[in-house]
Amino acid sequence: MTSHRTSDPPGGRQGAVPRLLAVGDNVVDVYPQQGVMYPGGNAVNVAVHAQRLGAQAAYLGAVGTDRAGEVVLGALRSEGVSTALTRIVDGPNAAAVVHVVDGNRVFADGDVGVSVFELSADDLQAASTYDIVHTGECSNIEEQLSQLARSSHCLSFDFSERPWDYVQQYAPSASVAIWSAPSGDLAHATRQAERLRALGPPTAVVTLGAAGALILQETLTYRPAPAGEIVDTLGAGDAFIARLLVGLAQAQDIGAVLSAATSYATANCASFGAFGYPTAINPQHHPVLTPPRRSDPQ
Repeated sequence: MTSHRTSDPPGGRQGAVPRLLAVGDNVVDVYPQQGVMYPGGNAVNVAVHAQRLGAQAAYLGAVGTDRAGEVVLGALRSEGVSTALTRIVDGPNAAAVVHVVDGNRVFADGDVGVSVFELSADDLQAASTYDIVHTGECSNIEEQLSQLARSSHCLSFDFSERPWDYVQQYAPSASVAIWSAPSGDLAHATRQAERLRALGPPTAVVTLGAAGALILQETLTYRPAPAGEIVDTLGAGDAFIARLLVGLAQAQDIGAVLSAATSYATANCASFGAFGYPTAINPQHHPVLTPPRRSDPQ
């Protein structure tokens, strides 16, 4: 496995506008009890939040030609995220059914639709023009991850709660490796961060759900999450990642970045969906089953 391009922690010019490319998954999150769907997916969520936080963000992925795909693409464009690298593929968009139980999102059925794609030489060249490239374990690009790492100045990878054998295989390609330990056990999270950084990433991040998050570079920094209204935890981790990456790209103080990221993630839990844009669904069918229309020539 080819390792990341730099052994130094990511950082840039203070105050500079970072350029971030999110690569991989998109989805509509379907809330059947509410009769609505929301645009989402780790890569899409990170791109949208990074754009809201002042970055110049772009999304590289594949959306379908059904109503669900239109919702995702429309939301990206409404937020000002560049879709120049976004593919429109004839067929159903990825979708997942979500239930909210005591404020926590619980995933049920899902379908990847047309979201799985292969990175082209042009995609890899484009990645080299961004300050940070972000992807994750839902993006289905593991076979090309080493290529993406070589093309990226700084590659961020969200491992979520994947098992250690998966982390061990792909962490050496990352500059920023993010892992989730929702139990909130700080001692356990610290040990996991040490194991993660030992695999090669100069920046290891472990999120602890409501207990906050920590970053291990040369030293360890921990910040608890602030209290806040919890309506729906969907997308909170992605909001955290976006604020973290923007701060790292701007060479902000690590403690300040971590505090801001946990606060931003908590605030994102005060409403349903990953970042808004509720769209009514036909109660007679799952949106991914909507008959696709032919895409317009691009």
